[in-house]
Amino acid sequence: MTLTVVDMHTGGEPLRIVTGGYPRIPKGTILEKRAYVRDHLDHLRKILMFEPRGHYDMYGALLVEPDLPGADLAVLFMHNEGYSTMCGHAIVALGRYAIDEGLVAKQEPITTVNIEAPCGLVVASVEVLDGKAGAVSFESVPAFLLAGDQQIELTGYGKIGFDIAYGGAFYALADCHQFGLEFGRDRVRDFVDAATTLTNRLKAEFPLSHPDHADLAFLYGTILTDGRDAFSGEVTKNICVFAEAEVDRSPTGSGVTARLAAMLAKGEIAIGQTRTFESIAGSHFSGAVARTARAGPHEAIIARVGGRAYYCGRTEFIVEPDDELGRGFLLR
Repeated sequence: MTLTVVDMHTGGEPLRIVTGGYPRIPKGTILEKRAYVRDHLDHLRKILMFEPRGHYDMYGALLVEPDLPGADLAVLFMHNEGYSTMCGHAIVALGRYAIDEGLVAKQEPITTVNIEAPCGLVVASVEVLDGKAGAVSFESVPAFLLAGDQQIELTGYGKIGFDIAYGGAFYALADCHQFGLEFGRDRVRDFVDAATTLTNRLKAEFPLSHPDHADLAFLYGTILTDGRDAFSGEVTKNICVFAEAEVDRSPTGSGVTARLAAMLAKGEIAIGQTRTFESIAGSHFSGAVARTARAGPHEAIIARVGGRAYYCGRTEFIVEPDDELGRGFLLR
């Protein structure tokens, strides 16, 4: 078995783009393709995401044939637990990749790349200067605050206030100080434990719904913030813990989108105001509410999120027939 990939990173968060080795995915909607890959080809995800070729926090992208009219490409996202519905850091990387690989014709100063994700069509705008692709921003699907100013009693932490917002995936949003945590002082492990505790409790007790499709109605993870939600010139920091306690090294594109939806709904930011979001690794995304929208019964926004992606390498992976560990394992 041979699998080929291009590795990139956006704000420190890895993206392993599959370039060869997968069988052809049957025609259908993007959510049908996602279900097919999950049900029939999950062994390939484990080979690419898990050790010894990947690690607990690896992230991947599989390009598939688009189904939506006007889409230049379509993508399925993969990680340590399974398959996501949206990934902003991947969109930033794929915007640059699409131009460099000739999947779309480059135009200066901006090339538009229409990317079909499981959550819907995402429009990436790629800066092109002297023929080279650079910074990327994107406008995603309508994002909205599902539940604001909620509270729950968590064992070991006490009463915790949180919001739940959708930015292509659903996240719980909570101020880290409620857990006794502070960025720059406490261990990443402590943030992971706190976020995972909240995620697991809400998954069990807080049912979600999405107006477009039931497959979108799941809690992807928890974002712990520094509490600086009200607009200012200051950078606001957050950490996103998603899937099976996976830590995003970037500020999280879909997470920034969800935060912006919550901020606008609570009167903490205005349309057009640009905020800088910082990750646990110190990387930055820009984020702004471009305009308002609707998502079924929900008042929603279209966010514009921007960042930069870089190449790490191109690799050909093999799996020998008698290598059981080579089929993928995780130690954490």
